[in-house]
Amino acid sequence: MALEIKILDYGDIELESSFLVLGRDCGRTRRVLTLGFLILGGPYPVVVDTGYRSNQIMETLGMRGLQYHENMIENQLARHGVRMGDVRFVCHTHLHIDHAGKDDLFPMNTTVVLNRKELEYSVSGLMHPQYPAPDIKHLIDRLHTKSALRFLDLEITGPIELMPGVYCDAANAHTEGSMNIIVHTADGIATICGDVIYDFNDQIVTPFNEIHDWEPRTTGNHGTSKRAEKAAIKKLLSNSRYLLPVHDRPAKIEGGHVVGRLHDQVPGPIVQSLPQRNWFPA
Repeated sequence: MALEIKILDYGDIELESSFLVLGRDCGRTRRVLTLGFLILGGPYPVVVDTGYRSNQIMETLGMRGLQYHENMIENQLARHGVRMGDVRFVCHTHLHIDHAGKDDLFPMNTTVVLNRKELEYSVSGLMHPQYPAPDIKHLIDRLHTKSALRFLDLEITGPIELMPGVYCDAANAHTEGSMNIIVHTADGIATICGDVIYDFNDQIVTPFNEIHDWEPRTTGNHGTSKRAEKAAIKKLLSNSRYLLPVHDRPAKIEGGHVVGRLHDQVPGPIVQSLPQRNWFPA
């Protein structure tokens, strides 16, 4: 069976618009998705990111969580016939408040996989409010439990194969320890890219306030340099057939361009097609 990725809907978040795209609509509120991902077709199910702990915890960042019963992680997995205890690995693109809030619901024999630098970064005080104490303290419990945590050192090793067809690679953007999850599907490489991309339209399709050719717009929330953020986006566009961020629907990529949008699974049907740019009109 070929590998495929199912979309898990963990609810929405309302937050300030320029947090998502640098300089856009400062002071105005936007509502965005919070997604997770279930990789099926391999020897065991793998989950990527677990959403936020509760609606109330989002208030600590001045944001509004909109999470309901159907968005609970156990209910999202059940839609695909998967129980919490069936999951072999929980991988994290990074450990921000809306990505690692439900790890403590998984048994300790489910291994949480993360880039070692991300756990170091989470306790550095940099971007501190985005790493809430309950989430990080749970990971420390896993740190002291046999096989409950797996560290990767991606900046040194390069990509690491987690299981056949699934690789982890350093993102080199958003946070110092963020990683991408690369899945080899029957229709090409699908990359789960966390928060390197928040908004395809205003960062890539028609980049907000950018005038240079093929120059992406960064998010308004990152702990690395602008150069690193832009380079990371360009690398994703060059190396992937599909891109799956956490706060926007997946996109299909051809020749470095976003040409289509998908909904609940990758590979899957295109629900919105975007025309290719005609660079050399007749």
